Amino acid sequence: MQRSDSFILGALLSFSGGLQDAYTFNVRDRVFANAQTGNVVLMSQNFMLGNLHEAVDYMFPVFSFVAGVFLSEFIESRFKHNKKIHWRQIVLLIELLILFVVGLMPLEYERIANMSVSFACAMQVQAFRLLRGKGYASTMCIGNLKSGTSCLARFLRDRSIEDLINAIQYYGVIVIFAIGAGIGGVLSARFGINTIWICCGILLISGLFMIKENI
Repeated sequence: MQRSDSFILGALLSFSGGLQDAYTFNVRDRVFANAQTGNVVLMSQNFMLGNLHEAVDYMFPVFSFVAGVFLSEFIESRFKHNKKIHWRQIVLLIELLILFVVGLMPLEYERIANMSVSFACAMQVQAFRLLRGKGYASTMCIGNLKSGTSCLARFLRDRSIEDLINAIQYYGVIVIFAIGAGIGGVLSARFGINTIWICCGILLISGLFMIKENI
């Protein structure tokens, strides 16, 4: 198993993902950077109500998320067989730099900040898609909640230990995401725009953790 698929790395990235969402919601004008479903709903609602300015505020993070997925795919195709650095480390480095710059942006640059966080989030969720060989998302909960509950239901039916382990790991990353979001919300009230730098530290640790990654 590669380190990029390990539970430890999944936990680190999930904590960071929860903190990012709390940061953009509490500090950057109540926009969700990670789970784009909420942004799509609010974008459509504001368009229908004629609130074009508010609708655009929710539209740009969605477009940024799409762009982030494209860039992550390009990096994988370009550097997947690179022997000097793992392509996922490149993704983490770019994400780290983006979030560091976001922490320098004044509040009047909220739209750019939210777009940047959405872009970085998309790169992360596209690059890190497996947790101990199973599909998961490090920046949102709905897919993990579905998969974890499905595994738990199968365990209760078939008594498969593998299903129980999978359920525990899915629920585990959800709890860690929630802890990251809670801490992010508390620290955002104290440190404001600089709170996102905590994620930079977590991403740095994640990248170092992958140094011995088998590519």
